[in-house]
Amino acid sequence: MKIAILGAGAWGTALALTLSGRHRVSLWGRDVETMDRIGATRINERYLPGHPLPAHMVLTSRFSQAVEDADLALLTVPVAGLRETLRTLLHHRPDLPVLWACKGFEQGSDFMPHQVVAETLQSGVSSGVLSGPSFAEEIANGLPAAITLASLQPDFSRDISRTLHGHRLRLYSSTDVVGVELAGALKNVVAIASGLSDELGLGLNARAALITRGLAEIARLGVALGGRSETFMGLSGLGDLVLTCTGALSRNYRVGQGLARGQTLDEILAQLGHVAEGVTSALAATRLAHHHHVEMPITAAVQGVLSGALNAHEAVELLLAREPRSE
Repeated sequence: MKIAILGAGAWGTALALTLSGRHRVSLWGRDVETMDRIGATRINERYLPGHPLPAHMVLTSRFSQAVEDADLALLTVPVAGLRETLRTLLHHRPDLPVLWACKGFEQGSDFMPHQVVAETLQSGVSSGVLSGPSFAEEIANGLPAAITLASLQPDFSRDISRTLHGHRLRLYSSTDVVGVELAGALKNVVAIASGLSDELGLGLNARAALITRGLAEIARLGVALGGRSETFMGLSGLGDLVLTCTGALSRNYRVGQGLARGQTLDEILAQLGHVAEGVTSALAATRLAHHHHVEMPITAAVQGVLSGALNAHEAVELLLAREPRSE
């Protein structure tokens, strides 16, 4: 299969690296200078240093070259760039099947990625979301991982899962696009809370409670939006949540740590040099929770810290002061 990976960040580069062993892969990035440099060195020094890219992989800043003769487009751009990339794809290859691997909500509309896709691409195009517990660094190192491919078209989900499935990268198919996307977006918010808690020295008991109660509020909102409860117990739900709340490679976890140390959000994001999706997802989730009358205290506390309305200690005290209730 010829796969056009659109987005040359850490995740796109890692997927290009692991899929290039079994498929023909082109990796596209919008910045000409950056892609020329990666092409010359065969290393994405900014986002995935130390991982040489094979000579047969096409590296380009020309969109038409990336998608030419492709059988599948895999979009790994951030949510902020999803709509524009889809419009460009619509211009060049309107019928090309699409997967997206971004997590979060579109700013301004609070749309999940599948809603942006539905508004942008023509109807009938095969499409789906790829999500689950998967740090780019480990994927690039060839370490085992299992992720979910969800599509409203069951045949597409099953067939592409089988095609992309490999010994080290295992894919499981689903038809719960809403549940998979929402879990992927909101686990980043809980990861910020986990980083806050750990940096404040609240211990492993507190972290376990945050993960468990965080999963409960993610599932509440997910079901209210049409997701299936069992999705939140799977790879894209519990699996991704545990990874992001406990792994040192998690950008959102590190955002929480920085906030607990008293750093400003701008300072933290500048140090990361990568997108931390939980920062924008917290506000969107808070608005959605209010609209659907869903209680999400952890998400609200994180949004309070991110907005400057609360400091880390105040957010923790707010959560601890909540009335006891049945589980």
